[in-house]
Amino acid sequence: MEELATKLLAEGIQKKVVSPGKGDLSTFPDGTKVIFHYRSSLCDGTVLDDSRTMGGRSKPMELILGKKFKLAVWERVIATMREGEVADFTCDVKHTALYPLVSQSLRNISAGKDPLEGQRHCCGIAQIHSHHSLGHCDLDKLQANPQPLVFTLELMEVLTPGSFRLDIWAMTDDEKLEVVPQIHVEGNALYKKGDVKEAAEKYHNAIACLKNLQMKERPGDEGWIKLDLMITPLMLNYCQCQLIQGQYYEVLDHCSSILSKYEGEQREGLLQAGQGPRGGVERDGGAGRLCQGGGAGPVAGALGG
Repeated sequence: MEELATKLLAEGIQKKVVSPGKGDLSTFPDGTKVIFHYRSSLCDGTVLDDSRTMGGRSKPMELILGKKFKLAVWERVIATMREGEVADFTCDVKHTALYPLVSQSLRNISAGKDPLEGQRHCCGIAQIHSHHSLGHCDLDKLQANPQPLVFTLELMEVLTPGSFRLDIWAMTDDEKLEVVPQIHVEGNALYKKGDVKEAAEKYHNAIACLKNLQMKERPGDEGWIKLDLMITPLMLNYCQCQLIQGQYYEVLDHCSSILSKYEGEQREGLLQAGQGPRGGVERDGGAGRLCQGGGAGPVAGALGG
């Protein structure tokens, strides 16, 4: 253990074990899934993020090793931990420069948003130097003045490759395209059962998946447009679920964004698809019918699909 701590120190990482774990240290081959809680703090103790409280709920981080996670230092330090161990890792600036972007994505996820929302179509280093606001004052300050950070991690579970189903974000681009229709159908089934909240989460995951792929395309190109057409019915289904849950402003924002992309007959078709008996979007109108039709309903027809 002393030899390991010495190696970390040479890399600009200081480890302090808060609570020892149990069992042998895993070899952590690529493809291993680790589940852990994290708390990120400035060296003065100011907490930036805490997985136990973020978004008003306690949800641990899940990470697949070897997938080039943007914050590489987390993979490095996790590989020094046993299951059940709690440790503080004080990391030099060279390891923490990208944390503001990672934190923004984690906060987006906890708020039910696209993890890439607010990030420009460029690499992480370019975003750091773009002076583009991340939408959070503490992250903007950290991005402007990078500094060492303390990561307090609790390793809860280590799953060997092949012993679990891959999460969407850990899939290849081809795997994501294949799984989206399946998630769509699962969302429709949940909606029919009345599990609106769970259905919304399914649609949201599928949308985030497609938007991640869309980020790799040039806006307006054929590939980008094709993905956008796949996103629209999913977004309308999601909006229908959010409408039922009373999230009116979010629904207005998303629907306005969708309508702004279309004109003429396509725009009129979308409006008619979402028109309820009393001039508003009702549970069985528009996106609701699309849910019940497995994604091929009035909206798909309005788009010429």
